[in-house]
Amino acid sequence: MSEDAARRAADRIRAGRDLPYSVGLVLGSGLGSLADAVTDAVRIPFADLEGFPSSGVSSHRGEVVAGRLEGVPVVVYSGRAHYYERGDAAAMRVPIATLKALGCDTLILTNAAGSLRGETGPGDIMLITDHINFAGANPLIGEPTDARFVGLTGAYDASLRAALLGAAEREGIRLATGVYMWFSGPSFETPAEIRAARTLGADAVGMSTVPEVILGRFYRLRVAAVSTITNFAAGMTGAELSHEETKRLAPIGATKLERILRRFLGDRGLR
Repeated sequence: MSEDAARRAADRIRAGRDLPYSVGLVLGSGLGSLADAVTDAVRIPFADLEGFPSSGVSSHRGEVVAGRLEGVPVVVYSGRAHYYERGDAAAMRVPIATLKALGCDTLILTNAAGSLRGETGPGDIMLITDHINFAGANPLIGEPTDARFVGLTGAYDASLRAALLGAAEREGIRLATGVYMWFSGPSFETPAEIRAARTLGADAVGMSTVPEVILGRFYRLRVAAVSTITNFAAGMTGAELSHEETKRLAPIGATKLERILRRFLGDRGLR
């Protein structure tokens, strides 16, 4: 059972650092330095925790970092598993359940994404206001209880969004807002798919995050998510897309996002 594995993982984390954890962060490409900034930390590889997935993505460490960031007790996942690695939308179920078992009430997700809007380009960041599950997969398929029928009308918590926008304003950083569309990957989208995504109302596209949002709401966590924009989507510039480009450009927006997240945590007043 995922919950049993999560309790054992939580016990292991608490054995290393027992704090009143309140916030979980999942770090996407380019945000490794934020994990390095956690103080009073215990660091545990995903491979050492039952039910935690290994990530085959070169820019993801696959490590739990539990400690304090801006004085706030946090559990940071430096990296994630993606649906495209094994075809498992529930790959992050035990890690998200572990946040709940540790007492967290807030989940902040980050990712790298491609922009569908000319005014939001590489190096910019976008606060996700809603999503479109174009991949069609769901991490709750197979859940035997009626808890699987999770409402997603307010999936992205309004108060968290307001707090992140406020933190960005105080840091003097432009934070765009928009709808994120999840594609399964690992291949990039075609120009025709991007035209369809724009027609359907998407502002950015990516290969992660949506399963974790669903799992976060399943475990009754408040959820917010932010994308670092690494490229314009397929067909917008005529250039071919690559993972190397994502890895190269992700740190530009990630530097801004790190400042926003640290201000957000510092302003929460949780000590």
